[in-house]
Amino acid sequence: MCCNCRTLDVHLVPLQDPELVVLITNSCVKHELGDSAYPERKAQCESAARKLDKSSLRDVTLEHLEAEKHKLTEVELKRARHVVSEIQRTESAAAALQQGDYVEFGKLMNESHRSLRDDYEVSCKELDQLVDLAQEAPGVYGSRMTGAGFGGCTVTLVKRNALAATKQYLKAGYDRAVFIESSPADGARPIKL
Repeated sequence: MCCNCRTLDVHLVPLQDPELVVLITNSCVKHELGDSAYPERKAQCESAARKLDKSSLRDVTLEHLEAEKHKLTEVELKRARHVVSEIQRTESAAAALQQGDYVEFGKLMNESHRSLRDDYEVSCKELDQLVDLAQEAPGVYGSRMTGAGFGGCTVTLVKRNALAATKQYLKAGYDRAVFIESSPADGARPIKL
């Protein structure tokens, strides 16, 4: 599901291929910095939007950001670049899923992780290690951290026939990994009892 948080418009994005698995991998690292880091990042993004004369970074394009980057501190530029590029990636990812292009979707997942790591700076070495391992495993389309960062989980899109080998590869490279498998489905809906 894609939700535009400004307009509250919602549209469903298909992900029902029975040959896919969404593998959630818990790093078993507790979120340590999240309480203080997220308000700080929110403030940095709000400051960047103000300096760019926008009410929200949702109104900024990468081209605008590049042209006006001299108005921002280095940190504000990184935070804004993550937000603006993540919005574009999300829209591109929805289009890739609409077309059943899991290779493109995986590439966008990988780019998202790099941006979360390098520009938003909410990853940690354990999450990076899990993502790197997953991206090396045959049958994996893409992987990224998920949630608040600074620990927690990664999410990986993998071919069902490669799932066991992927889990084994991840466990060999990161022995604390705990897995949750999720299969694409129609989603929540009312049922008659």
